[in-house]
Amino acid sequence: MPSLTPLHETYCKWDRSPPSQADVLEGLAQLVSTPLSQVVQNLIQSLHRELMLSVFGLSKKKSKEFQKKSYVNKFYQFSYRSFLNYGHFFLAPTLRKIIDQFPNLHDKPLTPKMIFLVSALNGVLGDYLLKNHNPLALPTVLYDHYGELQEGDLSGRVVIFCHGLCMNHLDWTNRNYGGIGEKLLAQRDNNTMLYLHYNTGRRISANGRSLSNLLEDLVNRNPRITSIDLIGHSMGGLVSRSALFYGKQNMYKWFHMVENLVCLGSPHHGAVLERIGFAVQDKIGKFPIVRLASHIVNIRSNGILDLRYGSVRDDDWEHNNARIGMLDDNRKPAPLPSHVNTFLVAGTIEFENKKNRTLKVIGDYLVSVKSALGEHPNPRFQLKLPESHKAVFYGLNHMEIQYHSSIAEQIVKWFYPRHDELAEDQIRKYLVKLETMEGIVET
Repeated sequence: MPSLTPLHETYCKWDRSPPSQADVLEGLAQLVSTPLSQVVQNLIQSLHRELMLSVFGLSKKKSKEFQKKSYVNKFYQFSYRSFLNYGHFFLAPTLRKIIDQFPNLHDKPLTPKMIFLVSALNGVLGDYLLKNHNPLALPTVLYDHYGELQEGDLSGRVVIFCHGLCMNHLDWTNRNYGGIGEKLLAQRDNNTMLYLHYNTGRRISANGRSLSNLLEDLVNRNPRITSIDLIGHSMGGLVSRSALFYGKQNMYKWFHMVENLVCLGSPHHGAVLERIGFAVQDKIGKFPIVRLASHIVNIRSNGILDLRYGSVRDDDWEHNNARIGMLDDNRKPAPLPSHVNTFLVAGTIEFENKKNRTLKVIGDYLVSVKSALGEHPNPRFQLKLPESHKAVFYGLNHMEIQYHSSIAEQIVKWFYPRHDELAEDQIRKYLVKLETMEGIVET
């Protein structure tokens, strides 16, 4: 089986500044004038085959024979070349002409709308963009609380926010809520909020390694940092866990400085809808409409595929040749560091006084309550935490838990417990220790 070490090197050493407006135009020019690893061509052929099967009633054997005919292949090639020629000779030159006419675009940062679109594109095609060194591929960088690249000296407590799939560093607030960062800033002085922005189409473990390297560089450049907290939403929680896994493995300094980890709606054991998608394709793929849709659904980034079971380690995927299909859960355990206070938040669209079994499985629309709370029938994968470190919020969907005021208040309680609560927690730990010691003596 071939080694994937070169791929790891590409993933972990990708380092550059965020794209400018000129980079976006150049990246789009490259996309419209280069073949997407034959994704488009294969999709056209697959859709054509399904039409022959469902509309014209041809058998699989006859449809394959028909597609192998020389004149059919010539038609595919002509259609595909026409698409590429249009992009290569018209769209791409037009986009590059705009760059030439407005050279100041090289110095212009992306607008919030551009950041939204580029981040979404990275979530779907990020691994392809990275592999082809397309300037649309996002690097792993940190922004400050005001949306500027982090550059100044840091000291004291630092909180790192890590967004989810297709999202970006600006998504931690909305019009109705100031967000978790605002709430934490109000608690104490010398408290810094930093917001990660990264390519969510990459492997989760690759992003975890990048974050780990980034944090090690951060503490080395800022020796007055005293502690680090990690807050991850959805995929961001898995990336944070992956960073901790590789931080420990590499014996990094920052790993021992982490005090708290909060995961908001993170699919620790997979996202329900991702697995349902594979089950639908596998079980009811005989229906023509489902088959047609499945070819489009199969255009997934590696980051999306990792959400199937919540993979956070390289060895969960690196020796697996099958990219699409109903695969078994072959993850390796990634236990939570014992020195870190870990807190898990789950959202559910059901309301507390109107419980519904089906809605509990659906959870916040994307992640089930059990997956978000790290609960698993296999003890190897169980994220064992005290109940006081878990919280379920009713009537909230997957996006709302990222900035809702109730969740911000809960995080403040966890990070800054009152003295009486802290004393109770210490007494509880002491009693548990006594019980353990008594058990050993009796044995």
